[in-house]
Amino acid sequence: MFALLTSVALKKGIKLRISEVTMTRPDLWTTKEVGQWLKDNGFAEYIDLLCNKHDIDGPALLRLTETDLKEWPLQMQILGHIKRLGHCIQELRKKNKYHVTSEDIELENLKQSSDSYEYWCKSSESVPKRVNRSLSASSVESDVSVENFGPISTLLDPELFKTLLAFFYVFTVFLVTSFVMVIVHDRVPDKHKYPPLPDLILDNVPFMPWAFEACELCGLILGTIWVITLFFHKYRFIILRRMFSLAGTIFLLRCVTMLITSLSVPGIHLECQAQPYRTWSARFERAFEIWRGMGMSLQGVRTCGDYMFSGHTVWLTLFNFFITEYTPRNFVYLHTFTWVLNLFGLFFILAAHEHYSIDVFFAFYIASRLFLYYHTLANNANVMRHDRKRAKAWFPLFFFFESKVDGVIPNDYEWPFSWPKFLREAFAKKKYKQKLHLK
Repeated sequence: MFALLTSVALKKGIKLRISEVTMTRPDLWTTKEVGQWLKDNGFAEYIDLLCNKHDIDGPALLRLTETDLKEWPLQMQILGHIKRLGHCIQELRKKNKYHVTSEDIELENLKQSSDSYEYWCKSSESVPKRVNRSLSASSVESDVSVENFGPISTLLDPELFKTLLAFFYVFTVFLVTSFVMVIVHDRVPDKHKYPPLPDLILDNVPFMPWAFEACELCGLILGTIWVITLFFHKYRFIILRRMFSLAGTIFLLRCVTMLITSLSVPGIHLECQAQPYRTWSARFERAFEIWRGMGMSLQGVRTCGDYMFSGHTVWLTLFNFFITEYTPRNFVYLHTFTWVLNLFGLFFILAAHEHYSIDVFFAFYIASRLFLYYHTLANNANVMRHDRKRAKAWFPLFFFFESKVDGVIPNDYEWPFSWPKFLREAFAKKKYKQKLHLK
């Protein structure tokens, strides 16, 4: 293209300057020409940041995304400028027929995939142009760092206050659950009068005295993996809020089921009998012991009567689902490993004869369904936007915690501290190298 224009110009005796040629080829621009383009389009205040400080030339400009503009090290602070500059860069690609791979397209724009938006943006010749933008979600693939399906959320405010409220919610529910366990222990049916109920699986699986500790070991491994994932995830506070709200709701439901019906012990090996506590102070003291030990036998806590439904199954399932959801899709071995731990943990609960089969089945079903329902609603903001009154009435807790999240949470990772600097830069460079690998 360059050679052709040059030859034509020479033949016609036209004095052609290199800058005039390169202005038609953004992929050949220098930082000086990028600065002129920024000035022509009303972004002169960012010339020093982009061109002088970070050496953004033509090829780099065409690969910039809204995520790059928002995140370290650019960290533009004005959302309107980010959106308009991102759109102008996208229009520059289209106008000059410069194609990049779909991994370079800004993921947050997927939110607009089902709608048509109009923008005002100046072209590279500084002529205002009205652009009608309609982007099909099926035509845009996901970024390396985002494997989730659905529109990507453009509102990723951690909202620490809501996370603290979610923590207070689950903290309170756990205290209530511990106290309900004490109340239920007062009502445990006598196993000599009410023997274990017939159970198809328990009747055919031999009792293994070490199995319950093995189940809790599976839970500890899953919990450790989840803590590590949460530590490096960029949107850890949003995800933590989701886990608090889900766990609190499930265990609040568990309190109700335990209070409604008291089941007989599932195995004759269990030394459980009604243990009335004479005073309220004794009840609260026992509840604190259960809460402090997190209801785990490895912590020396033994409870009776809390059979419907299995709390251990809930935690195994939630850890598994959260790890699977918030780690990259290509971590196949990790996901397989977490599912194996989840299923083996359920088997160990049954092998220990600590719960009826129906307890384990209900716990897995409720935990997995609530997780999927919650994330389906959270990942499809149209559900709330089109009928806010119904969403607020039927899902008040969800509506409050997710009011500012309008799509899928990207699986982006970072070093959470500003020091040491080389680790933070290593995470940023790793993401950039992954993008380049696909081009």
